[in-house]
Amino acid sequence: MKFPFLASFIILCIICNLSMRRVSRKVEEKEEAFWEKELRSNSVRKKSLDGLEYIHIPVDLLPFGTAEGNSVLQSAEDELLALKDEKIVNFTGITNTDLKLEYGTANITVLSQYDQNYTAMVIALQKWGQELYNQCRYEDARAVLEFAMRTRTDISGTYRLLIDMYKTKLGYNEAKIHEKLEAMLPIAKDLNSLSRQQILTLINSNLESPESA
Repeated sequence: MKFPFLASFIILCIICNLSMRRVSRKVEEKEEAFWEKELRSNSVRKKSLDGLEYIHIPVDLLPFGTAEGNSVLQSAEDELLALKDEKIVNFTGITNTDLKLEYGTANITVLSQYDQNYTAMVIALQKWGQELYNQCRYEDARAVLEFAMRTRTDISGTYRLLIDMYKTKLGYNEAKIHEKLEAMLPIAKDLNSLSRQQILTLINSNLESPESA
């Protein structure tokens, strides 16, 4: 009885060893590819940034100046107004190496700042929209969160609140609800983020089951 067990154990060890070698080889290949790409990116000359998809905060179209003593609303407004003259670009899911390859190493600092501005913007928009929702100001919350969605935010809470408002808070009929949910899909499909699938699942589940929240 010992020999079959010993033979099985040896075979298992060999298989595990081969598997570990394959994994190790793949990791090494990925690392080599990364450093090769990084090396190439560091030699790319500075390029024009005129073609970037800059995001402008539509101050005239969003409910600024309506905080009325609410500290959360005022904080969100202040954060967004501080960004209104800054350059904002959504680089979610794009690595610094890819940015350097595309626009040149000399631009990486400014590009990183544009991306940080975007992150700060969508966080403030989510905070603003959530508090407007909490205050039952649903039309204002919709305007704020739809703008965030159009910039391709990957904050799942933005989509969750919009879906809830479309279905239960804005007085839409079934046809209008379906239209609004359908309009979210192309944006969600275009997300370059780990939360993309979660957001798509959320939208699709509400399209398939109109009664669910």
